[in-house]
Amino acid sequence: MAPDTPCACPRCTCEVQASQAVVRDGQSFCSDACATGHPNHEPCHGSGSCGCSCAE
Repeated sequence: MAPDTPCACPRCTCEVQASQAVVRDGQSFCSDACATGHPNHEPCHGSGSCGCSCAE
């Protein structure tokens, strides 16, 4: 199993498994929100359950 890698979103603190990553432009993100740059300030996971504030 491959190790988890940091989400490519610069302000995100999440780790992502390669098998679950959202890949965009060759980078691995933990969610669609991170992959698209949070255009509507949406959290990367529902209700900020991961604890990071990358959508702000």
